[in-house]
Amino acid sequence: MSTTLVALQQPKDISLGEIEAELNKIWLSQSGGKSASIATRAATFSMVIYEPEEFQQLLAGFGFYKGEIDGINGTAAREAIKEAQKAYGLPITGRVDSETLAKLRSEWAAKSPEEKQFSNIDVRGFSISDVIADQNPCRVITLCPTFGEDTGVTAQVSAYCPVQKKQSSLICCEYITLRGTKEALERVSDVVTSLMIPDLPKFVWWKATPNPEQELFARLCKTSNCIILDSSYFSDSESEFLKMQELVEEKTYIADLNWHRLSAWQELTAATFDPPERRASLSQIDTITLDYEKGNPAQALMFLGWFASRLDWQPTTYTKTGGDYDIIHIKFTTPNDKEILAELAAIPTADYGEIPGDLVGLRLDSSNPNAGCCTILCSETTGCMRLESGGNAQSCHTEQVSALSDQKAEYLMAQQLQRWGREVLYEESLAVTAEILKLR
Repeated sequence: MSTTLVALQQPKDISLGEIEAELNKIWLSQSGGKSASIATRAATFSMVIYEPEEFQQLLAGFGFYKGEIDGINGTAAREAIKEAQKAYGLPITGRVDSETLAKLRSEWAAKSPEEKQFSNIDVRGFSISDVIADQNPCRVITLCPTFGEDTGVTAQVSAYCPVQKKQSSLICCEYITLRGTKEALERVSDVVTSLMIPDLPKFVWWKATPNPEQELFARLCKTSNCIILDSSYFSDSESEFLKMQELVEEKTYIADLNWHRLSAWQELTAATFDPPERRASLSQIDTITLDYEKGNPAQALMFLGWFASRLDWQPTTYTKTGGDYDIIHIKFTTPNDKEILAELAAIPTADYGEIPGDLVGLRLDSSNPNAGCCTILCSETTGCMRLESGGNAQSCHTEQVSALSDQKAEYLMAQQLQRWGREVLYEESLAVTAEILKLR
């Protein structure tokens, strides 16, 4: 069901010290009006959203992007990325990747202060995704780091009510938007944490790479119930996974939206070995091949960590052989000292999906031709010709994997907000993934 956001009061620019007072004025103004009987202050959870949107800001700074800085990776943003990639002689993918980001950052650093001017309207924090608003958060605090001169932090507050059909009363949420340079937001990190409502669950959606050395990130880790990340946009996913594992070991509850995109692959893998006659063949597997869209190995690494954790494989070596597919070989040993070889391959595709690094296909096989364990899973949209062209492919059990109906971060976030406990399966899988990466 779609949701309409109705403003009780238009956003108003105020100082940081007036935030709570201004919010109280909004609710007091409602208590004396006709809407008092239908407007109820939400009391579900608090949420901090860190919205760097560095890509849009950089693209705007170079004139490639002329739309609003809103964090939406729509048609205009993708076309701007293609223009930038063409201008700098990079592979034209139309999406965020580490090579393009590095180039834009280096070119921006070379600009003079006079050239670093933006004319685009920054509307981050002025609206919240419908699927998140439907969860009735008590308070959403959006942090919008800006480029340019440090002139301090400005704040805007407002209250909105998602209008639900067949519901006589409105459940209203408070929205606070803080703007300033990254350095300025760091200075007010104690203010950010104090704005989260005590005695209610506290979520942080960190739309950037985890950085425990950043004071703001470190404070939020200590004061929140869950730090939510999305490894699909990590520029160096291998290093970022190690940081995430360190946070988990420090008892920080981490959730990765990209992990949930693997659910269809995990469920179908388990289902293919569920019949009794195939269950026994699991122990015969000694090779696993994972193909993923070139650009980000996060999904492939997480799937491998999950599969290895279920079968108690211990990683022993990690070797990058490179080549056209950026091949990575990882060896494991089983509890009975059997050697397993895993291969990760980055596959160039003509039509990149919306999520960087989507799994393309996987193959589970054995050097024993009579094992009966060969299994090939292929993406419904891209297929996996490389895996199907291997030896004995005709005798393999082959299935197509249908991706989640909606893999966008906002949709997955709404689901995550309904999960209150730690996810043991994810943490066990991440621990094995981290063991693999420590061998690099």
